[in-house]
Amino acid sequence: MPDNARSTPSADLSMGSKQVAVILKRFDSPEEVRVLQKPGWKWSEHVGPGVGATRCHVEHVGLVLSGTATAAFDDGTVFELKAGDLFYIPPIAHDSWVIGDQPYVSLHFVGADQYAKDKASQGD
Repeated sequence: MPDNARSTPSADLSMGSKQVAVILKRFDSPEEVRVLQKPGWKWSEHVGPGVGATRCHVEHVGLVLSGTATAAFDDGTVFELKAGDLFYIPPIAHDSWVIGDQPYVSLHFVGADQYAKDKASQGD
């Protein structure tokens, strides 16, 4: 696995039977992460158990390249993210999942350094 790839219990870069692949590319600034999530992927099921959390608490700023996903907050607010959308997800508890039968591909410009890290290592 490349040095810049982060694996989760349900992730590998070959995308064989896994649900998500995360590749971290570093530029002078900012960091960019291209995320590909397969249909059926859900943060609370495919990432959360591996990092000891039921919800993501990472701030995200990004651009959707293709597919559709949600960002759902505990207060009932749900955002649908579609191709071409720029998005901001605040650092409060949220879940996310892919909608439909197409993979969801996005670029993340903020939050990349904290994605798929366990709670104990966040903030390093």
